Amino acid sequence: MKSILEMAQNGILTLDLLEYQPKEKSLPFDIKDGLTHGMILVEKEFRLFLSQMDWEFFRGKPVAVVCTEDAIVPQWAFMAISAKLQGIASEIALATPDQLNFRLWRESIELSDFSHLKGQRVVVQQNSHIAPELYMSITKKLKPWVAALFYGEAGLPKVIYKRKEK
Repeated sequence: MKSILEMAQNGILTLDLLEYQPKEKSLPFDIKDGLTHGMILVEKEFRLFLSQMDWEFFRGKPVAVVCTEDAIVPQWAFMAISAKLQGIASEIALATPDQLNFRLWRESIELSDFSHLKGQRVVVQQNSHIAPELYMSITKKLKPWVAALFYGEAGLPKVIYKRKEK
């Protein structure tokens, strides 16, 4: 039986989830900046705020719409913001920038084509700063394609899945 180290030298491919992170970090659009006295949304003043905004700042970037003030924001305000950002921002979401970055990272994994890994032995590189959900997503994507799936480092990986020989 071959050792894990020999197997690594004999073709275990390493996949780094960091390669699937969004290239552009999300920018926040804080509704608080358009509130009257920092806490009340007055329609006329909010619409003026939106009309004076430099929307080009958000061109090609994912935008996370937030309200960091404890204020009641009517639903039409979210629609008005979205209408302004449509065609400018690459993505618009009601989320914190971190939440949107994570969602885009997960989508990047889920939308990737891993068919080129058919029949390969693949180790997903360990990184304690990566959320477990992303490891779950990559497992779901890789399992139909790979002959074996590992976690850790190519020299000493943990076996996650091995396709049974028929």
